[in-house]
Amino acid sequence: MLTIYGVLRSRASRNVWLAHELGMPFAHVPVIQAGRAAGSGVALNTRSPEFLAINPNGRIPAMKDGDLVLAESLAINLYMAKKAGGTLAPKDLAEDAQMTAWSIWAMTEAEPHTIEVLYNSIGKPPAERDAAKLAASVAALKAPFAVLDAALAKDGFVVGGRFTVADVNLAEVMRYAQPAPELFEAAPHVKAWLAACQARPAFQRMMAERNQEPA
Repeated sequence: MLTIYGVLRSRASRNVWLAHELGMPFAHVPVIQAGRAAGSGVALNTRSPEFLAINPNGRIPAMKDGDLVLAESLAINLYMAKKAGGTLAPKDLAEDAQMTAWSIWAMTEAEPHTIEVLYNSIGKPPAERDAAKLAASVAALKAPFAVLDAALAKDGFVVGGRFTVADVNLAEVMRYAQPAPELFEAAPHVKAWLAACQARPAFQRMMAERNQEPA
């Protein structure tokens, strides 16, 4: 059985959401970030020898499927979707390339800024938040939001006119920017798409599980 390592208050949320979408059986091993480990009650953390044997980088998530071990949440999702097949997976080489491209786009064009929005609005204690970084990140996201909004305006999804793994990968990156609603007001297609993604039962299930974890 495929195993996903990582608490859901991490990028492992992407993998668990997709597994629920696919109806894919999996084992979930909670591994918490080492900096959050004290007092969490979670047995394994990212510096635990048992986890470092799985991912020597000491980062979550990681995945094991038989002899295959993968790190990097977006790559894990692309693998899982293609393993399962069906409508969430690419139907041909062109869609495979597009889904990979959008996943890389999310990681390079959006996530460096969306994560700073999250950290400096609600993620960090108030005394540690940086208003200047928050403002700079919101400003930097205006162009990527416009690019994504134009892509979604065509048929509501980024690849193939249907909900796919690419939407899961993108939606979990863009979720971090939700504390900046002005970005979504300026990009109505992104706003509607993210709302639809987050209304899906598989996302709701993952978030319910996530909310049961230590904050």
